[in-house]
Amino acid sequence: MWRVGRTVRRPTGPWTPAVHELLDWLGDEGLGGIPHVSGLDDDGREIVSYIEGRGVPVDGEVVLDQVLVEAVAWLRDFHDIVDGYRPDGPRVWRQTGDAPVELADDQVICHNDPGAYNWIIQSGHFVAMIDWDLAGPGRPIDDLAFLCWTAIPLYREIPVEDVVRRLELVVDTYAEWGPMTLLDAVVARMTTATERIAAGIERGDPGMLSLATKGEPQRTRDRLAAFEARLPQIRDAIV
Repeated sequence: MWRVGRTVRRPTGPWTPAVHELLDWLGDEGLGGIPHVSGLDDDGREIVSYIEGRGVPVDGEVVLDQVLVEAVAWLRDFHDIVDGYRPDGPRVWRQTGDAPVELADDQVICHNDPGAYNWIIQSGHFVAMIDWDLAGPGRPIDDLAFLCWTAIPLYREIPVEDVVRRLELVVDTYAEWGPMTLLDAVVARMTTATERIAAGIERGDPGMLSLATKGEPQRTRDRLAAFEARLPQIRDAIV
């Protein structure tokens, strides 16, 4: 990824046309907090708008409650809007492999990577979600579960009372599922994440190969096992 003036240049792949089509549609529908696409540069890199603000170093920061609420509210808006998006035929998406796929009736196009590391913060507030290259078919609860994994956070241990309080903030803000259902969804979604990373490594996906250098997917498998060991205590605290 390279910043050039007020733009960001990023590598492309077979999934890029579908992602650009999605972002253009979302922009036309009035969704804020997303990068805007300006095609490709002479080197074949995608050109997207640069969004002012800072990222979130998830291993060194637990975002404020208000920022968490703002991000969840944005995710709900995104899901409500994208529910009306039905591509006119199969598309290639990064996490479904090289073959074009149809969007199933019970699916929407999810961001698929709405972790806090993809948030932009300005003056203590959530303002944007970036890095859309993993967008593709999924269920809204899967996006919300992934967000919880990094932003509550659940991938590492914090006091149980903080987990329960912040989980309730998520549940109240998104207003669709209860905490127990969401906790189950986290286990399922992060299991899927490890499978997708492993499959991407097998395909030679550069992004997934980069994750392999950081110990994935075993790192997430280990974190998920530790989370599942903490789950009974979290569930007891909720009850």
